[in-house]
Amino acid sequence: MRLLLDTHAFLWFAAGDPRLPPRARRRIEDTANDRFLSVASVWEMAIKLSLGKLALAVSLDTLIEEGAVNNGFSLLDFRREHAVAVTHLAFHHRDPFDRLLVAQAMTDKLGIVSNDAELEAYPIQRLW
Repeated sequence: MRLLLDTHAFLWFAAGDPRLPPRARRRIEDTANDRFLSVASVWEMAIKLSLGKLALAVSLDTLIEEGAVNNGFSLLDFRREHAVAVTHLAFHHRDPFDRLLVAQAMTDKLGIVSNDAELEAYPIQRLW
């Protein structure tokens, strides 16, 4: 299975937060799955940090290194075809970061690990 973590799913996974359901945690921990964190999520966290809307116990760089890279996640770059795919999305969801994740999931055939039920309006697989 190919999994793209929504930003909150990554943060909850990295922090051991109980809001991440055990089923979702097992999927993320399963090294047989290809696990991805979008650079768009890194950008979203950076923006929220700079606005004071997110607090981390470690630096963002350390979080990405320890929470993603050291756990075998691949960082998914933002590519031209992802941007183009966003132009074809209906406005079921207004959040630009979530729209980009949907476009990446559609383009790269990834399931999204997210608690955001609004994502189900798109032709992707939401895993939670």
